[in-house]
Amino acid sequence: MNDLFSGLISSKTRINLLVRFFFNPGTKSYLRELSKDLQVSTNAVREELNQLTKTKLLTSEKEGRNVLYTANSDHPLFPELKSMVSKVMGLDQVIESILTRLGDLEKAYIIDDYAEGKDTGIIDLVLVGNIDQYHLNDLSRKTERYIKRKIRSLVLTREEFKAFMPTMKNRPYFLVWERQEKA
Repeated sequence: MNDLFSGLISSKTRINLLVRFFFNPGTKSYLRELSKDLQVSTNAVREELNQLTKTKLLTSEKEGRNVLYTANSDHPLFPELKSMVSKVMGLDQVIESILTRLGDLEKAYIIDDYAEGKDTGIIDLVLVGNIDQYHLNDLSRKTERYIKRKIRSLVLTREEFKAFMPTMKNRPYFLVWERQEKA
């Protein structure tokens, strides 16, 4: 991931922060939480957060004694940065491959670490619908080699998903695709 951005951005901490905030724009984080997750000193993270806030790519708000940071979805570069981060993470290929070949997909969610913007090397997907498991396994293997990340998929029917939803609500997740019903 860092290879693609490193030619444009020299700070690894800044790259990790951009990925964290623009991969899942709903992410809100505190300085110490980011420092711990990125395994970087609070001073290094603070410096990058200040730069990103000064350029208005991130917004900050005081919550008690802490400052909470989030991606600025009103920034003119927001759509491009979100798209770039998705491409760097390899998710554009994963979702496109899944959508075009797997059958009757209703919804696709990213859960756990990637939903928090953490690039741990394992992408956890929840797919809802009637999915061709053989094609899913084949596509996952091919895509994994290309993006250099492991893909774990949980395939659920609509009814199974309804039962799983309370469990999922206690974990980080976000919807990456939903079939639009024809009017």
